[in-house]
Amino acid sequence: TWRRGPRRNWLRNGEGKAVARNFLNSIRLLEDRLDSELERDASPLGRIIGRIALVISGAVLGLVLIVVGISRNDQATIAFEAGTVTAASFAPPDESEIPEGPLGDAIIRGKAIFDNPGVNAAAYVGNAMACKNCHLDSGRRAGSSPMWAAWGKYPQYRNKNKSINTMEDRIMGCFRYSMNAPASASGAPPPAGSDIYRDLQTYFHWLATGAPTGKNMVGSGYPELELTSTGYDPQRGAPLYDQYCSGCHGPEGQGAIQPDGTVVYPPLWGNESYNWGAGMARVDLAARFIKANMPFDRPGTLTSQEAWDIAAFVDSQERPRDPRQTGSIEDNAKRSFAGQESFYGKTVDGHQLGSGGGAR
Repeated sequence: TWRRGPRRNWLRNGEGKAVARNFLNSIRLLEDRLDSELERDASPLGRIIGRIALVISGAVLGLVLIVVGISRNDQATIAFEAGTVTAASFAPPDESEIPEGPLGDAIIRGKAIFDNPGVNAAAYVGNAMACKNCHLDSGRRAGSSPMWAAWGKYPQYRNKNKSINTMEDRIMGCFRYSMNAPASASGAPPPAGSDIYRDLQTYFHWLATGAPTGKNMVGSGYPELELTSTGYDPQRGAPLYDQYCSGCHGPEGQGAIQPDGTVVYPPLWGNESYNWGAGMARVDLAARFIKANMPFDRPGTLTSQEAWDIAAFVDSQERPRDPRQTGSIEDNAKRSFAGQESFYGKTVDGHQLGSGGGAR
């Protein structure tokens, strides 16, 4: 009975699905490795031996993990360190695998807040933004700063606030800057210990089921994008925005919001957008996001130069003021934006950016 009971619970709770999913991921990665091996070794015998060795090693690892019944987190860590699982092949669990009971309820609430904070955390949202606008597919998509990759990186030191940040701290910052909480009904992000943080973190933890902890996973963050030889230029970006972006985000960057407050396409500047303190107000970060994920229906089709110039056009528009500003724009620019690719404090078309409000 010691085998039957736990095994049935193990399968019922989705443990077996997670192991099977990671086993299949291992096989996919082995196939990729095989292609590289074949390119390096032109010998027919070497190709045969390489194929057999790789397939057998992957199959044995997967079978051992399944038979022994190692937990999802330990299994993923062992497989990752063995080189058979990376985030390139990682897949978060399907929504059908959300467990029943209080844990599942928290996961569902967390996803609802993530997708539509203006409705489900309305008191703390001061614009028309949603978490899923910068972390696409409800935080699932690789190359769009997915939450399954972010979860295992915290706590970490962040230069932005010169402090060790927990995941709750990080989410609080997102409310403050990306959701412009200072303009919300409460005037601030959710207080420390709020159930909003608890539900969001439960959702992130569930998305990271089977992911290694403390590893740099491929697909985390936004892909690096080298600055082109011609730099970036808002004037070059203006016609590109009209061509590739205005159809969804509007000619004035106003986005599209349903009557109930649900964000369809986020506003990219103006009072309803992210404020100057948000990461997406940095031209380099916006360019990386745009290059990897936009246009929404044709991601990855823009050139690097187009991504940089569109980002420059968007982030050279006025938006809500930086909540860190207590004195002049010039002082805050030196204190909070030194060395950054940002238009904050710069004069564009005769207007010094950073004062807040609508378009210049």
